[in-house]
Amino acid sequence: RIFCCASCGAMEGIDKKGANAYPRAGEAPPIGPAKERTMTGTRIAGHPIHPLLVGIPIALCAFSVLADFVRVTGLGKPVWFDVASYAIAGGIVGALIAAVPSLVDYVTISDPRVRDLAFAHVIAALFVVGIFGFSLWQRLEGDHGYGPVAVSAAGLLLLGVVGWLGDEMVFVHGTGMEAGAAAPRAQRKVA
Repeated sequence: RIFCCASCGAMEGIDKKGANAYPRAGEAPPIGPAKERTMTGTRIAGHPIHPLLVGIPIALCAFSVLADFVRVTGLGKPVWFDVASYAIAGGIVGALIAAVPSLVDYVTISDPRVRDLAFAHVIAALFVVGIFGFSLWQRLEGDHGYGPVAVSAAGLLLLGVVGWLGDEMVFVHGTGMEAGAAAPRAQRKVA
């Protein structure tokens, strides 16, 4: 049996009498025969590279919005504008580096539903890079007003959608995980 949270509506992990098949709350299910998934994509020591790399651009882009907030509210000196600009530049470079193993991962996806999610993830991520690139361009052109700040804030909101799509692929569909490590909810339609 595969354990599944109660919120997904699946009956996995419930025995035929309707009782929980696992004796204690939080106990991991026994790992038995699972749907076979091959570990594909780019890896270092068995770990997928893309999730290791995306934390850097995510943090830098989020920090750039925080730096803008500090400057705009007057909590900090004007140097926070430059801090935000450098954070955006680093975030863009980091995102482009993370995109390389992501492309390899994308071409190895065989499930059409997961491939659709991955495509949406890629397109949304490219929009995020474009949005932050536009914000950086505005800054380099001398716009020190609210325009670049608003653009970066919009990019951060879309970045949340990108993260949700990535999490959906990994934690719902088990993309890139060992067989039996995740409980994909195949019955649920996503995106």
